[in-house]
Amino acid sequence: MLIIKYRAFFFWLTGIILVAAIGSLAFFGLPLSIDFTGGSLVEVAYQDARPEISVLKERVASAGFADVSVRESGETGVTIRAHTLTPAEHDTLLAALRGDAAMALTELRFSSIGPSLGSELAIKALYAIAAVMLAIVLYIAVVFRKVSKPVPSWGYGIVVIAMLAIDIIVPAGFFAAYAHFTGAQADALFVVALLALLGYCVNDVIIVFDRVRERLHLNLQKNAKEPFETTVGVSIDQTLGRSINTSLTVALALLAIIVFGAEATRDFALVMLVGVVIGTFSSICRSAPLLIPIAHSFEKKKKA
Repeated sequence: MLIIKYRAFFFWLTGIILVAAIGSLAFFGLPLSIDFTGGSLVEVAYQDARPEISVLKERVASAGFADVSVRESGETGVTIRAHTLTPAEHDTLLAALRGDAAMALTELRFSSIGPSLGSELAIKALYAIAAVMLAIVLYIAVVFRKVSKPVPSWGYGIVVIAMLAIDIIVPAGFFAAYAHFTGAQADALFVVALLALLGYCVNDVIIVFDRVRERLHLNLQKNAKEPFETTVGVSIDQTLGRSINTSLTVALALLAIIVFGAEATRDFALVMLVGVVIGTFSSICRSAPLLIPIAHSFEKKKKA
């Protein structure tokens, strides 16, 4: 019941985190990769030891490619994302990667994505996120239709959507700041991470809400006059261990990917880790406690 008692503190903490995330997005912006803006992708592998990434970035910049992304790929590979390259620019880039010593390398991939295709992918990503949220609201409205007091069934759906919006904005804001200092870019894997977080976070919230629903139904059968605050508080306490244990297990797996995984999946795992932490906080400290002021609001309207 401590979470219910100090819910105002958690609401204020949520506001501070949300403002910081929105400020990060507004100030730093979200750098989009060629998956969304269009451009060229070049992947090479060195036959001997790969030069340091900082050295490669200097070589590429000296060759006239200032606004490019240079990332590790495996043990000896490098992936470069840049604007759409002409054949001459492509040759210049490969020469810069070889360096003065003409290091032996093999080009594994060279592909280009047009701006229209990148824009289409971005629109489809937004549609996918919106479709997932709509489906969640409809599902919750149907499942909770038999327990509509003191909060109507659609009220649970609105709370879930509000929490999911925060659970998406905060990792995006974190990534905006992270990308500003590391040169990372939001690619298709970033969208995959957000969609995965939607599924994970809603599952965590639904567990708590379902326990609230079960307890309300039980009180209705027994004709018990349990205060709604008590119902929510007991439901949180009953699911607290499960939520923390599940999130801790997922967080440890993501940490292993960040520390030992490939460079290509590191940003994905980092966004997921931030989202899992925020999602766990949402399910325990924000979502269910938010039902209480909503219930009070509907009770006041009925009395009026």
